[in-house]
Parts: sequence; C-alpha cells; structure tokens
Amino acid sequence: MRIAREAAELARTVRDEAVTDGAVDTKSTETDVVTAGDRAVERLVRERLAELRPGESVLGEEEGGEGALDGLRWVVDPIDGTVNYLYGFPWYSVSLAAQLDGVSVAGAVVEPVSGRVWSAAAGHGAFLDGHRLRVSSADRLDLSLIGTGFAYAVERRTAQAEVLGRLLGQVRDIRRAGVASLDLCAVGAGWLDGMFEVGLNRWDWAAGALVAAEAGAQLRLPAKGTTDGLGDGMIVCAAPGIAGELTEALLRADAGRV
Repeated sequence: MRIAREAAELARTVRDEAVTDGAVDTKSTETDVVTAGDRAVERLVRERLAELRPGESVLGEEEGGEGALDGLRWVVDPIDGTVNYLYGFPWYSVSLAAQLDGVSVAGAVVEPVSGRVWSAAAGHGAFLDGHRLRVSSADRLDLSLIGTGFAYAVERRTAQAEVLGRLLGQVRDIRRAGVASLDLCAVGAGWLDGMFEVGLNRWDWAAGALVAAEAGAQLRLPAKGTTDGLGDGMIVCAAPGIAGELTEALLRADAGRV
C-alpha cells in the first residue's frame, strides 16, 4: 500500500508533462498507448521494491519480468487506464500485488486523482480506505449492473461488441470505464454487480481480483486449458447471487469465441 500510494502520487504529479508531444508511444496497436508516466511509475515501484524486498522478482506491464509462476513475485500495472490518463479523464489506477505461485496474496489499487486506496490480503478481507467491503446482494441478472472492457485490436473489439449486443437485453445496464482493476474493485464494493472481460494480462487483475474475492465475489480467472467454454482469456467476477446466471448468459452469447 505504501509503494502504491507513492507511485500514484508520482503518476498524478507528472501527468501533464508525461503526455506532451514526444512522450507518448504505442504498443500492440495505434490505440494502445504508453506514456512517460507509465514508465516513470514502474521504475519507481521497482526501485522501492528493490529497497524493501531485495532479490524478489517483479512482473510489470512496461518492463516485463520472469514468466515462471513459482515462488513469490510482485505484479505491477503502473497506470491501469492509460488512455484515460492520456486524455485527462480522472479514472485510472496504480495496481500492485504480491503473488505466491501465481496466486494473489496481497494487493493494493490506488486512484491517483481521488486518493482512494483499495486493499486486500488473502484471508483478511478487502477494504476501501480502511472500510471493509462486501459485494452486492444481487440475485437477478436482469436487474444487475455489469462492467466490461474492450480490446485494442479492431477485430477483437468488434467481436466483443457483438457479444455485448446479445447480452445487453439480459441485464440492467452495462458500464465501460476502461480500467479493469477498478472494475474488479467496484464489484467488491457493490458498485457493480459483476464484470467480465477477455484478453486481460496478469497485471490488470492481480490486485483487483483479490479485492473482489476477499469481498465475497465469485471469480473465474484466465487460465490455460480451460474447458468451460469461455476460453483461456476470460475473467468473470460477480456477486454470488448472479455469478451462475452471468456465466450462462456469456456462454449463450458465444463470449468464449472472442
């Protein structure tokens, strides 16, 4: 939590300089951006972890890291919601998690603009600014608010839109804020009844998924070799009362083919 707070403050203070001409590049597509702020924040996190937890491996969005899941590893998304950050839309986060053998055991998600701190530790609950979180009591999918996100690749985004079109008539409404870590936290807080997304990387969900789970959400995480029809890259997170319904609706919508 301490490192994530420091990183969030850096992200906020360098934002204007970080998105000026020449400080913004692209990655997988022309819409997949990375700013000088992303790089500076990840460097800070790595430096602070090296001081406080020397010798432990780090996986980060911008600088990569070891691929093996064995042992203890820190997972950092320096700025989740970089497009929002680029535009000055005040909804983005710094996400940091500790994973043991690939399973999150501690996590913090900090919002630089509001200063809100989401946190969780395995077996110890989830909190927002020190207040314990609990998922919603939703028990009907048709009265549930569901979050999602879209990929950067045009072909996949188009397929996701088709899935969403088939799902939209089965839920109360859809929210798309562009920050997966905060969508997961929102499920934990009951601000969303559920969320789903395909194509997330480990740094997108490592901390937020733990917050949601410790608040009582049911989770279906991305994993290789899945056989439930939703594909290897799908994450589904929902209040227990609608988790089964949401999963069945996604299957009917062919979400696993995206």
